[in-house]
Amino acid sequence: MKPEPRPGRRVTEVVVLTTAMLSFISFWRASAIVLCDLASTAWYVGGIVETAIGPAAPWFILGVMLCAAPMLMLYVEGSSMFVRGGVYKVVRESMGGSLAKVSVSALMFDYILTGAISSVSAGQYLAGLVNSAFPHLNIHWSVSPNLFSVVFALGVVAYFWRQNIKGIEESSDKAIKIMSLVSVMAVVIFAWAAYTIWSRGFRWPSLEVNFTHESLGWFPSHLALGRLGLLVAFGHAFLGMSGLETLAQVYREMEAPKLKNLKRAAAVIFVFALVLTGTISFLSVGLIPDEVRHTYADNLLSGLAMSMAGPHWLLLLLQAFVVLVGVIILSGAVNTSIMGSNGVLNRLAEDRIMPDTLRHLHPRFGTTHRMINLVVALQAVTILLCRGDVYLLGEAYAFGLIWSFVFNAAAVLVLRFKDRAKREWKFPGNLRLGRHELPLGLAGLFLLVLAVGLVNLLTKKVATVFGLGFTAFFFVLFLISERLNKREKAHGEHREKFNLRSAGDLAIMREEIERPNRVLVAVRDPGNLYHLNKILETHDAETTDLVVFTSRIRKGLSLVDETVSMDHDEEKLFTRVIEAAEKHGKTVTPMLVVSNEPFYAITQAAQAVGATEVVFGVSAKLSTDTQLERLAMTWGSLQKDKQPVRFRILGPGVEHAVDL
Repeated sequence: MKPEPRPGRRVTEVVVLTTAMLSFISFWRASAIVLCDLASTAWYVGGIVETAIGPAAPWFILGVMLCAAPMLMLYVEGSSMFVRGGVYKVVRESMGGSLAKVSVSALMFDYILTGAISSVSAGQYLAGLVNSAFPHLNIHWSVSPNLFSVVFALGVVAYFWRQNIKGIEESSDKAIKIMSLVSVMAVVIFAWAAYTIWSRGFRWPSLEVNFTHESLGWFPSHLALGRLGLLVAFGHAFLGMSGLETLAQVYREMEAPKLKNLKRAAAVIFVFALVLTGTISFLSVGLIPDEVRHTYADNLLSGLAMSMAGPHWLLLLLQAFVVLVGVIILSGAVNTSIMGSNGVLNRLAEDRIMPDTLRHLHPRFGTTHRMINLVVALQAVTILLCRGDVYLLGEAYAFGLIWSFVFNAAAVLVLRFKDRAKREWKFPGNLRLGRHELPLGLAGLFLLVLAVGLVNLLTKKVATVFGLGFTAFFFVLFLISERLNKREKAHGEHREKFNLRSAGDLAIMREEIERPNRVLVAVRDPGNLYHLNKILETHDAETTDLVVFTSRIRKGLSLVDETVSMDHDEEKLFTRVIEAAEKHGKTVTPMLVVSNEPFYAITQAAQAVGATEVVFGVSAKLSTDTQLERLAMTWGSLQKDKQPVRFRILGPGVEHAVDL
């Protein structure tokens, strides 16, 4: 005979926890996010570099795109060490907080300028198309390219501000659609160019480098640079690698298997960007006549489209297609810059470098909307100040890009000697000498990016002046903010931010689960999550919802007036839960209930979500037999529909199970 449930056992409050980082994306989506920035440079890098160094620009752009391979490898090693990684994390761990703040200050300059140059360039392309189309439509006026591009850029920034407020899935979905369209355009352009080359021939770009007074910066114009000139030219093309830091920021959101998907994403990013940007750079110089190419400096692909073989009306349609795709991908680069900078600022806020109020989650979407608002506001101000000058933006924003590479390469190199723990993956080119290993490959990459960075300081006046000023401004801001935070309360360990949604009964859980199978994992001690990690290792996220459950035990009258909030221990517990989910790249649904009897709460929750399996850790107070016995009795007293369930207890060297 089943025991009757004791009167008074109840669940009075059910709280579902949501946070910004509980959805995970495929490596295709991660690749698309990065490529929306990296591949978008194909639309403007050729014009900027040719203006700076002359007709040899495609050769140096090709060299930079090949250099993207070792840079991506660098990010793979750094990200594999820190799930919440990026330049700030690796520099802080290797060289301390001060240099980490300097590196991230320079990186923020890059992200702000990336959004500005991409959206303004998109506006320039669209303005050029409008002015080309008006005469054919008998419209006898034209738009101002600079004014039009500024207004358009502000609209693009506003649009992707909203998409990022909605969250990672919304923005990554847009990114993958954009890159699909770019792939179609690339096929059309390459096929048409092949026909044009077959019918007209092709002129390979010259190897001659012609610096302008502006592109030499502080170097005297009469100075014979020799081999140093190659490095100067290489530095002017370095903006073609924009967006790589975002790979480290989206690694946190990559689904399982995380490292394998990271390497897949890096390979896709490299091949796509090399083929698209490298090929278009050569085609633009080889097919656009010299006498008209300067008129397309700000919209080089429009010039390429209009220089193909074919009737004029058909070339106009090709130009319209190229421009519209360019506008879309350049706008997508704004999305990438917002996502990347939001991730960087989150790392700072977690370390209490930024005010904790900036980590406040959006009440509906669970995103750190205040950080997104800050980034978008800075991008809008930059767009207004540049007045539509793409070359000015291009020369300026490479500062943050190259110095973030320098700091990142230096930090990963230092960590090879400082932290000798086994790596999941290492940058190649390591020489083994007995028990020691010399990272020659990493050292060579560091010396290369350092040399480019130092040369850029002397050759890019605008970048050096404004980049150093912006970096100093953000560094001082971070420093002041950190000290104010320490005055308000002592520096503590990171706590994840959650939105809390409550209800009076467990029926709320039906809104959170959608897959046919459900597993409930009960957690209590943040230091005892062995069982959760074991389940995450084997969990099939495609078919099974994973609900991570804890109960707050209250006795007597305290059940009546329970408020919806989390105490210090609960915040710590669920922060560890989220970190475990991120490490494995699998989604969980955190759940907190208030009850006066823990086993009653667990069985009620398991029945409410329709769990076929309930998993516990080893208890410090009860034996495994006692745990299973109490669970079985409570389950039997409450079960109404004979729902089968397996109770499992997992611990180091311990595994017990019972089927009911």
